[in-house]
Parts: sequence; structure tokens; C-alpha cells
Amino acid sequence: MMYLFSGSSGPIFSARSLFVGAVLLLFTATACADLMIYPTRLVIDGNQRATKVELINNGSQTAMYRISLVNRRMSETGEFSDIDAPLPGEQFSKDMLRYSPRQITLAPGAGQTVRLMVRKPANLEPGEYRSHLLFSKQPSVQEGRNLIDDKEGVGVRITTLVGVSIPVIVRHGYTSAQVDLTGLKLSREGDRIVADFVLERSGNQSVYGDIIAMFRPSGGKAQVVGRASGVAVYTPNPSRQASIVTNLESGVTLSGGTLQITYREQAEDSGRILAQESLVIP
Repeated sequence: MMYLFSGSSGPIFSARSLFVGAVLLLFTATACADLMIYPTRLVIDGNQRATKVELINNGSQTAMYRISLVNRRMSETGEFSDIDAPLPGEQFSKDMLRYSPRQITLAPGAGQTVRLMVRKPANLEPGEYRSHLLFSKQPSVQEGRNLIDDKEGVGVRITTLVGVSIPVIVRHGYTSAQVDLTGLKLSREGDRIVADFVLERSGNQSVYGDIIAMFRPSGGKAQVVGRASGVAVYTPNPSRQASIVTNLESGVTLSGGTLQITYREQAEDSGRILAQESLVIP
């Protein structure tokens, strides 16, 4: 089960009893170390043949990034893993994409445009095809030295490389999706109240949007008590389990009212409601 935390610093996911504070890529611009990327999700639809992504080095040092396409699988809790062989229903866009450049070096404050083109093969089946564009930070000359001298002899320098990926989705022919929000219930983790629910997806297209939790006390005014942006359920996954941790104002308790969870497209995608569920709390 994954948690959708809300707060002033933005939404954060954390797995129950495993780790807290692993930042999910939910923002309109996201960072891998000091690399800013916009947009964080590319969709090539209909007769569109090209798209682009903008990069900015927001750090104080020159950085080099290697760019590649990889195939990744989303689990039912929203975690990604690299894969080689597809499972039934998994369709990748990697082989129909071309991009340039393959490697970039950015001075502090410098930007770069990465352009992508799609070439769909003949007789391509209708549906959605997804791979991920990976930006892997390369070690600097200093960081790349594996051996270092010290006063007592030779030591080993361990360098951790970081990377971030964004989905590149190619849609062909007629695609559609339906999503239901089910199983809404409350649980408690310490002094936090958690709303557990499931996003159930059907169709041949992924769904993507924002989640808003609102609580309306009986006879009172509704207020937002939780929010998470850019939550996806990718094909072929039929569902995604999630929990949103409520962020209550001082003196407010989740009792004597109605909690409503809404999953809706982002404003730039029309903002329509995808799914909604309410829970009456005694």
C-alpha cells in the first residue's frame, strides 16, 4: 500500500513500515538532483509525429546526463521496475521512438531541448504504447576517479549516480479508459488518519490526474484535507492501491461529516472528474 501525503511541501509517497519521504514525481516540473524537467509526461496522439522536453540545470555545477529509452512496469502500488520481456498486455513505445541528443552537458542555469519523433510501424494495433525517457547523471572527472590517495595509502571512492525518467506514451487508433474509485475506508497510523482506496481502471488507455480529499462536517463548510497531483494508473494495470494521509487544520477532526475523494484530470487536460467516492463518518 502506498501513501499519498499532503502538506505545504507537496505530495509525498511512503510505503507502510518501509520508508518515509521518498519523493514521487508529481510536480509540473521535477528534479533529479539539480535537473529540472518539463513536462514530466509526454503523450503523442493521433497524427502527431514529434514532441519535445525541456531541461534546465538548476544547480551550481556543470552536469552531464546520458539519455536513453527504457521499459518499465508499474506495480499495483505505483512503484516502477525495469523490465526486458513484456507480460501479456504490455506494449512499449521504445522501438518506434527516435530522439536527439543522446547526451548533454549543462552549465549552471543552462537549458537544453530534447526532441523526439515517432515512426509507427505498419499495421500497428490500436492502443497505448509506453516507454520511459531516462536521464542518467554521469560522474564528473573528479567523481569518476575510483581510486584516491590518502595519507595511509589508497582508498576507494564510491560514487552514486542518480537518474530520473518520464513516461513517453504513444496512442494509436481509438483509445479510451474508465476508472472507478472503490473501497474507501479509514485507518489510523499513529496520530494520523488515513483514507484507503483503490483506483480501478478499464479500457486500452492509461488514466492520469489529481486526487483531492475534502471533508464536510455536518452543517459546516467543506475543506480540502488532502491532495496529490499527477497520479497515474498505466496500462495494462487494472488497479492501483493508494492511501491519502489527511492534513487537518487545528481543532478539526474527521467525525460527524462526509469525506469525499475525487480523482480528476488536470486542468490542462480539461479537469473533468474521472472518479469520485464519499464516506459518511459518524
